[in-house]
Amino acid sequence: MKEPGSETHPIKFKVPIFGDGGVGKTTLTHRFLNGVFKETYQLTIGMDFYIKKLELDGKKISLQIWDFAGEKKFRFLLPGAVMGANGIIFMYDITRYITFKNLTDWLTVFNEANEIHDQKLPILLVGSKLDLEGMRTVPKEEAIKFAKDNNFIDYIECSSKSGENVEELFATISKSIVKKIK
Repeated sequence: MKEPGSETHPIKFKVPIFGDGGVGKTTLTHRFLNGVFKETYQLTIGMDFYIKKLELDGKKISLQIWDFAGEKKFRFLLPGAVMGANGIIFMYDITRYITFKNLTDWLTVFNEANEIHDQKLPILLVGSKLDLEGMRTVPKEEAIKFAKDNNFIDYIECSSKSGENVEELFATISKSIVKKIK
């Protein structure tokens, strides 16, 4: 019998990405999947999911990325996205303070949905659009404090445009998941 993470049996991880519309969830996902930045995407309706196979510390991983719509009218779908998840990414735009402020609402909805499943999930906070540093409205220290106060595993800022920290943030959440399942 082949062990999980071997050539023929990759370990499957489900990682939903939550956050307001326009923070860059779809752009981030496509940058990670294809290594390409595209300026605009159609608004996500409900949720989309994508798969990326990668190798991490010698283990084969099949990462299922669930790109969740940011509009409130789709939040009723959140419990389904949370069910069976292995890790969560909460994302906001460093240039739009309201997207950071709304993380509290996202976290409340997530916690209510997760109570049903009672999962202890690693959660990563991501600040997007680092390439727009000069337009920042969310102090980095405030985001770090939010992550610590909510027991997130880490806080990472990234730019889907330049590619900065895109691979690293998916490696960070994946390594936390691997550590949790050991």
